[in-house]
Amino acid sequence: MATEKSRYTVSVDHDMFEKIENFRFSHRFQTRSEATVELIRRGLETLKEDNAENEPTV
Repeated sequence: MATEKSRYTVSVDHDMFEKIENFRFSHRFQTRSEATVELIRRGLETLKEDNAENEPTV
């Protein structure tokens, strides 16, 4: 099955691997990849919100 999504490999320690797996199963993602993408998406949204809160108001 061809996809236009970019692919890359990430290595994590055992503790982080277990946390990703726990997140995957508790949120019922079918694949580890789906769970990892969701975690990245949530992290990026949090960074965006944090940056917006720290911007000076004029």
